[in-house]
Amino acid sequence: MRNVAHAQTDAERVADLLTDELRAVGAPERAEQEKGYLKSELEFLGASVWEIRRVIQAFLRGSKPLTRDRLVALVEALWAEPMHERRMAAVALLELQPKLLGPADLPLLERLLRESRTWALVDGLAGDVVSGILVASPEAVTPVLDRWAADPDFWIRRSSLLAELQSLRKGADLGPFLRRADLMLDEKEFFIRKAIGWVLREVGKRRPAEVTAWLAPRTHRASGVTMREAVRYLPKEDAARLMAGYKEKRPAA
Repeated sequence: MRNVAHAQTDAERVADLLTDELRAVGAPERAEQEKGYLKSELEFLGASVWEIRRVIQAFLRGSKPLTRDRLVALVEALWAEPMHERRMAAVALLELQPKLLGPADLPLLERLLRESRTWALVDGLAGDVVSGILVASPEAVTPVLDRWAADPDFWIRRSSLLAELQSLRKGADLGPFLRRADLMLDEKEFFIRKAIGWVLREVGKRRPAEVTAWLAPRTHRASGVTMREAVRYLPKEDAARLMAGYKEKRPAA
């Protein structure tokens, strides 16, 4: 217990020092703009994503290598305060230390995703952190993503889609993603529609035939934002045919 308490105290101290650095690179005007743009209740310091990442990279270079437990303790300490930059710093830490994470960390990541309530935090956690764990341990992660796909929280459903990004870029089977996307294709939620199109767009860069074949019989169900994203890197003829099908089959308003 003493070691645990010491680790927590150390993590809180480091989190506070990192916050001081983030505050120093923040700008009040930017803070106000970002808070309004993200419609967030969190406190904002006005530090950019790149400034946050530079602060974390400098910390990692200047400290001894993190263990998994120390990483988690620091992430928890940063996340505990309702401040956007602290939580973004926690996400950056997780992104920059992928080898320390595994399937056992999914409950923690799911909690962070549920508490994020904004794409600015969710997309890094899902598209980078969970995605990296999926690449290393698909058998352990795929059932979790299938559960997330039916979750009442649309941010969790979005995460089940974006978590496929890294593995699909490496040529993984498209089937699990398409199965989840098909379940959500009729949804009205913008962030779900955008996520489906985003992943299909990335796959379409290297595997256009698979994207075209899946979309062709579903153009009447897909939203405009999904279609526009999905066809972006497809051959012009295929993109035109799919968009024509989308426009023809939409019911009259």
